[in-house]
Amino acid sequence: MAGSDRRDEGGSSETMRVEAAPVLAQDPHAVREPRQNNLEMAIGLEVRARRKDLGITVADLASATGLSPGMLSKIENGNISPSLTSLQALARALGLPITAFFRRYEEVRNAVFVRAGEGVELERRGTRAGHQYNLLGHIHENTSGVTVEPYLITLTTDSDVFPTFQHAGMEFLYMLEGEVVYRHGDQLFHMRPGDSLFFDADAPHGPEQLVTLPSRYLSIIAYPQSAAAP
Repeated sequence: MAGSDRRDEGGSSETMRVEAAPVLAQDPHAVREPRQNNLEMAIGLEVRARRKDLGITVADLASATGLSPGMLSKIENGNISPSLTSLQALARALGLPITAFFRRYEEVRNAVFVRAGEGVELERRGTRAGHQYNLLGHIHENTSGVTVEPYLITLTTDSDVFPTFQHAGMEFLYMLEGEVVYRHGDQLFHMRPGDSLFFDADAPHGPEQLVTLPSRYLSIIAYPQSAAAP
């Protein structure tokens, strides 16, 4: 990784780094099978998907569970409601908890829609420095195990510099209006509209110089659900 320092017109130092493009494992366009409203179909799809993941045939699974191939075919096609005994046998053979068979049926995915100007204004650590925080959405209990908090942050002439925020998780900033010099650890970044910054939020960070006001930027914070919110 190569790096160099430069001075902007405001005198702050910015570190420019050239990094290799990351290799991302997740396909953002992947399609998953939809949630099933029919319990038998949900169980059948889960059994078939797990069997195929393990690379075993219906005959192999029949041998491992003591269920007939015909019965297994009916279960996988959602044509029959398997007994608890059958589910226990399938769970052991497939290496799954019984609850996994109901995943496609009972999981709920939530979404939060916030109209312009309707974000919830919060009292947060930044408010003591005159920073206005508007929460744009919050889903704490979700299937990812990660809490994500999107904020619209506004800085005005009443705002103070405060480069010492520090909390668990990762944070992403996207500059919408105005200009600030933002500190992360020992680095300074002169942020203008369209600039973004993504960083480990455990290091001290925050606006060090308020260059052009008012300034507004999106702040998206992500941290494990087990971690306390900042």
